[in-house]
Amino acid sequence: MTLFRLLTEGTKVLERVGVPDAGQDARQLLLAAFQLDMVHFLMNRMQELEENRRNQMSTKLYREMIDRRRRRCPLQQILGSQEFMGLEFYVNRHVLIPRQDTETLVEQVLADMENQKGKERMMGRSLLDLCTGSGCIAISLAAKGGFQRITVTDISEEALKVTERNIKTLLPGWRLSWGAVQWREILDAAENVAEILRGDLFLALPEDGRKYDIITANPPYIPTVMISALEPEVREHEPLVALDGAGDGLSYYKRIMAKAGGYLKPGGRIYLEIGFDQGMAVSGLLEIAGYERIRVHKDLPGKDRVVAATWPGSERGRKTE
Repeated sequence: MTLFRLLTEGTKVLERVGVPDAGQDARQLLLAAFQLDMVHFLMNRMQELEENRRNQMSTKLYREMIDRRRRRCPLQQILGSQEFMGLEFYVNRHVLIPRQDTETLVEQVLADMENQKGKERMMGRSLLDLCTGSGCIAISLAAKGGFQRITVTDISEEALKVTERNIKTLLPGWRLSWGAVQWREILDAAENVAEILRGDLFLALPEDGRKYDIITANPPYIPTVMISALEPEVREHEPLVALDGAGDGLSYYKRIMAKAGGYLKPGGRIYLEIGFDQGMAVSGLLEIAGYERIRVHKDLPGKDRVVAATWPGSERGRKTE
């Protein structure tokens, strides 16, 4: 048996069940099972594998991985990781797999910070990330945007365990608290601080007068009737609670906007990932809630993907809380 034959074998298995990019997926699984990089695979792919325990175990692992992918388990869950904003995030079945669409949100936050008038000092910035899942938004902004105070919330304890693991791996040296820290203590801390809070949106937060510079969220936004039309990798293997946005897909946006202003500093900004056809609806909700400078940003394919807005801290906005 050679690596090339194993690759051909796995590719055919995946092709028979209609897995997209079957050859590419089979190759990634083969490299992972044998702990190879592409250079060594190309050098040795036609050589007969030695009959030893290591190769036997690697072959067995590879075929088990192929079988999981054949049953449409996402490649990222099999490998246990996904790259996002140049960082490698741990993922499992309890969190949405970070997608390039969501990078649009992170990139827009970073661009707005860079372009901010007066180039105000970014150190010490505070961030609240709702529906955090793997933590990819908050952790990427902490790593690349100079944030020193981050709070992440999710209703799923299992999802927050994934977040915790990613914070420990990708933000070494940060002070990590599973539970609320006194807000004044956070603001006064010389170190970087990350809070992990379990709960339904703002219900996870203590009533301690905290205000954030930025609020981000990638909430469930797929209308319930559309769930059955999703690819099997998504509807059968990713958490439904992170996908289902109820009747029209706008339920979570309405709930977020009803409370977010009370947690933003005057001039603070909110960034929301949206479905490709929700830009006008979400923008309208933000306007009603009292936000200003509402913008819709497109992703790389040119579809509406992020709505951003500024909280004025005015009486008009407070009436909707």
